[in-house]
Amino acid sequence: MASKTTVLITGASRGLGYGLAEKYLARPNHIVIGAVRSPATANALKGLPTGEGSSLIVVKIDSVSETDPATAIEEIKSQGITALDIVIANAGISQIFPPVHEVEISDLQEHIQVNVFGVILLFKAVRPLLLAAKEPKFVTLGTSAASLSEMATRNFPNSVYGTSKVALNYITLKTHFENPTLTAFPLDPGWVQTEMGNTGARGLGLEKAEVEVDVSVSGMIKVIDASNREETSGKFMFFDGTSKPW
Repeated sequence: MASKTTVLITGASRGLGYGLAEKYLARPNHIVIGAVRSPATANALKGLPTGEGSSLIVVKIDSVSETDPATAIEEIKSQGITALDIVIANAGISQIFPPVHEVEISDLQEHIQVNVFGVILLFKAVRPLLLAAKEPKFVTLGTSAASLSEMATRNFPNSVYGTSKVALNYITLKTHFENPTLTAFPLDPGWVQTEMGNTGARGLGLEKAEVEVDVSVSGMIKVIDASNREETSGKFMFFDGTSKPW
């Protein structure tokens, strides 16, 4: 019997998370754990075709919940999951685009709650199962909005979203240094034509975002497939396989 690769993806009911789940499920011998805010609304996810030997498990993880990640891990353990090969922290929000002098602290708190605290809680819950895998990978969804060195060329009014993602970069890099057997890195999917990406583009006066969903998802999976501790972990990766400056 072929060994199976187990992948956990948060925010799997739509957008990039859904696209990632679809691609991994179509592969043979994969167990995809789709984490969603409300499993009752994940019918489309549950209806995705599966490759030979592949299967889907749907669990509830709301990024604002302090208990959902640990509860979800106990649930999948009860279904026989003993290790996680790949965890993709995809769930996130980007809802408002003020310059710094117009930032409301409550908006910043909301973005940090989801984009940073939610990922920390996720990692705490998945870490034992990740470290039980032979070559574990922990991937967070990054963005060029979090690159300090590229701000001059990407100078959009995203001081709320960008601030939260800078903090996420730190957490991801710290995870790399603290876990020497783990491949951990932020992965920039590009400015993708998801609901969130297009809403952000319209908020900035553009018709739509830059990158098609399938192009982004296919590129990200290729990067994840090729990633390893020596050449990828601790770097800020882009969906086209290049490494971006922090």
